[in-house]
Amino acid sequence: MRFGIVLFTSDRGITPAAAAKAAEDRGFDSFFVPEHTHIPIKREAAHPLTGDASLPDDRYMRTLDPWVSLGTAAAVTSRIELSTAVALPVESDPITLAKSIATLDHLSGGRVTLGAGFGWNTDELTDHGVPGNKRRTVLREYIEAMRSLWTDEEASYAGEFVKFGPSWAFPKPVQSHIPLLIGAGGTEKTFKWIARTGDGWITTPYESDVSASTALLYKHWQEAGREGAPRVVALAGKPNPEQLTAWTEAGVTDAVFGMPDKSEDEVLAYLDRLAAKLAPLGLNTPTA
Repeated sequence: MRFGIVLFTSDRGITPAAAAKAAEDRGFDSFFVPEHTHIPIKREAAHPLTGDASLPDDRYMRTLDPWVSLGTAAAVTSRIELSTAVALPVESDPITLAKSIATLDHLSGGRVTLGAGFGWNTDELTDHGVPGNKRRTVLREYIEAMRSLWTDEEASYAGEFVKFGPSWAFPKPVQSHIPLLIGAGGTEKTFKWIARTGDGWITTPYESDVSASTALLYKHWQEAGREGAPRVVALAGKPNPEQLTAWTEAGVTDAVFGMPDKSEDEVLAYLDRLAAKLAPLGLNTPTA
């Protein structure tokens, strides 16, 4: 099992660059950051955890731009995977976003993974001109269009929400395929979408039975005729050997632990404690 860190970024506390370097130095495999462009104050969309318009954390309104954050992290690291948990691609222009992601993959030596969400905050999506009832379709078109820009010598796309004629777009990513992980509830609808378009699943903080959900994902993956196995990134709380063993047996590939947006000294101490607990479970802690 791979171990990762997610920093719910904010304009307080440790910077993404310092956090990513500290995670890499301690042997972690991946570094994730989230995205919200803004949070409309008056909303109809309920947060999945609270069930109403209240937010469980004020960082939702304070998140840093994910691609700028990962760019700073890329500059001070050499090995750790750079990913989002989760980004909201449909809130950006797809041609511009494809350029940002390709540039980051180019400059980081091929370390980018796109963790994307459909967007629970439909009011936020509405401000970006995305119909809430079409957000899955819009995301699929964005991904297909960006993949053309990333791989085709002359890229083009013709969809309902994304359209552009034959175009040149460079740089191309170092990776021949930018991995796409979908962060969403573990439903049949989500897993059918992943089996068709994605490469894996990021669990939500409110998933109650990750093992059962993973089995359902594998079922749809195989029925879609996909080769290999999907990547499954489970958001973990405290390191629990029994839970991690059960997850591994169920097909979970990654366990990702949250990092507080506190001072750098406090975060480094937290990472030291976490790394010490994970070392017996397989964390590749560097030797002095």
